[in-house]
Amino acid sequence: MAIKIDVKELEEILEMTPSEQNVMLVGKHGIGKSKIISDHFTKKKKKVVAFFLGQMSDPGDLIGLMYKDEKTGVSQFLPPYWWPIDNKPIVLFLDELNRARPEILQSVMDLTLNKTLAGKKLPEGTIIISAVNEGEEYQLTELDPALVSRFNIYEFVPSPEDWLVWAERSNIDKRVINFIQKNKHFLDKDETSKTYKDDFHLSLSKTPDRRAWERVSNLIKNTKILSDLYIKAIAGIVGLNASINFKKSLDEFVKVSAEQILTDFESAKKDLKGFKLNEYVLLNEQIVFYINNENFDKTQKKNMLTNLNLYLQHNKKIKMNEAIAHFASLLENPNFRKVTSIVLVESVDIMKTIEDFIGNISL
Repeated sequence: MAIKIDVKELEEILEMTPSEQNVMLVGKHGIGKSKIISDHFTKKKKKVVAFFLGQMSDPGDLIGLMYKDEKTGVSQFLPPYWWPIDNKPIVLFLDELNRARPEILQSVMDLTLNKTLAGKKLPEGTIIISAVNEGEEYQLTELDPALVSRFNIYEFVPSPEDWLVWAERSNIDKRVINFIQKNKHFLDKDETSKTYKDDFHLSLSKTPDRRAWERVSNLIKNTKILSDLYIKAIAGIVGLNASINFKKSLDEFVKVSAEQILTDFESAKKDLKGFKLNEYVLLNEQIVFYINNENFDKTQKKNMLTNLNLYLQHNKKIKMNEAIAHFASLLENPNFRKVTSIVLVESVDIMKTIEDFIGNISL
């Protein structure tokens, strides 16, 4: 059984793993493996070359094409299009490794052992990362144990919170974020759906995944009111059950935004009237995502922290203690270290509000 890691742990493992060691990520499609790898190394100004091996029919795409050197009469390989002619190290991301044809896997064997392809040595410091799918729903190729042994293997299991942090940073439509906050079981798979007689064949049935919800966001981001046709279109992306529940959630969309709370709490306070605990929990998470992704004017930081303290004081006044406890628990989440630094280190008032709340809890 592979060791399970989330997004933060993956990024830290990528940092600590020497370039001569290869990494393999195990996980379902659509959970963001390739996106995270690409973003991580692009930030470090390293070129990422991605191959979808399951779609590759000819090893020539990977290793280059053979030709005859007219001077020597010896057959050689032309460097493939992606080869680093500047001799700078690259990151090779070999996706769908266990869906590749046997002749492709033969080329990968040499690549993972010696960082060599068709007799050509890759630049020193080149990193090789592969990704494999696992599950009965995939048509997979059995991997040679000798090939598997050349990888450090981790099961990549990003949490819903990982996706929500990314979604906020990537300007995913707020309605989608709000829905996933309340229905995390719809993020990666619809466990509640039923099979009907008029359904598509099982292999064509749509179920939600993280990539699909990004497509939903792109579909609706310029539309305020979603007609029944939009809901139908969404069903074609994430499945019927998820789309129906998404439609229901639109009527329960949080009426107060994190930005309103942190910009002018006194004006937003009236809209909190009648809020239930679950709504405060959602609002707390949105506030933390907003601060974590630094979606604010830095010159307004002091004003933002003042309004946040007013919000916490309001919760204390109306005895919404569970909401304060939930906010305090979010600050302990490793995903939100930046928030903890901003909120607790830069605001004595907020720190005192939380400390006073904790101190008054009867054990």
